[in-house]
Amino acid sequence: MSHTPKITVVGSINMDMVTITNQLPKMGETIIGQQFQMNPGGKGANQAVAAARLGAQVRMIGCVGNDTFGKDLLQHLHTEGVDVSNVEPVTYSTATATIIVSNNDNNIIVVPGANNYVTSTYVESKRDVIANSDILILQLEIPLEAVRKAIEIAKENGVTVILNPAPICDLPDELLEQVDYLTPNEHEYIHLNIKENRTDLLEKIILTKGSEGVSFRDHGEDKNISAYEVSVVDTTGAGDAFNGGFAFALGKSLPLEEACAYGNAVGALATTKLGAQTGMPTSEEVKAFLRK
Repeated sequence: MSHTPKITVVGSINMDMVTITNQLPKMGETIIGQQFQMNPGGKGANQAVAAARLGAQVRMIGCVGNDTFGKDLLQHLHTEGVDVSNVEPVTYSTATATIIVSNNDNNIIVVPGANNYVTSTYVESKRDVIANSDILILQLEIPLEAVRKAIEIAKENGVTVILNPAPICDLPDELLEQVDYLTPNEHEYIHLNIKENRTDLLEKIILTKGSEGVSFRDHGEDKNISAYEVSVVDTTGAGDAFNGGFAFALGKSLPLEEACAYGNAVGALATTKLGAQTGMPTSEEVKAFLRK
């Protein structure tokens, strides 16, 4: 249990522009919002920070733009304890996400920018980094060819692969078969359309259901872990917090059910603060929360 998990995240690095409003505008309508913030984001970076705050040794593979956002995001990740030596600035703009928070939920528009430069060739150049990991975390805010390449390298080297299939797209069975754990939400799970007779794939699913908790199969037995009751401020990044916590727990060699429960607690705590990365809890906060 004293082992420090070595987690590599291949994924997106964004600047989140968050607007908080009591209601969403109708088409063509202008309304007055209550608050605006710019926060570090991107599913990849969010998950990297989540795992790093819990105490993992985290390395990030990705791209940012040669702009102010890119410099600020690299500095932020470094401050959070994430190794950014494999994040490279490119001559394109840093990715952005426009997030509207209303009634304890959110709507998000992502402009990929530099994330599109995370190609299979780029990932191949980081082969040694992936190979020397306990856990690889991936999402779908970078080109699918890069995700494929990262999974290929990981499986060649016995690295556990977690794929958070978001934002959802069509994924070939041969890719899903190489993944150790899939962590969709309910919308993403429906899109995956995995048939009941594909027990090999269903055993990989860790289904996050927000206020209804987490469901999964463990050696053929369906299990559900109830959600924790917390005072929700912002759900942005909750799924990423779960993935970071889940990966950390697996890296600490916890059994699947305990790893899901731990990720569930990390995700719940993340909703009690505003912002994706700013809401990620520390290991001490999670321990205190679970004791309660």
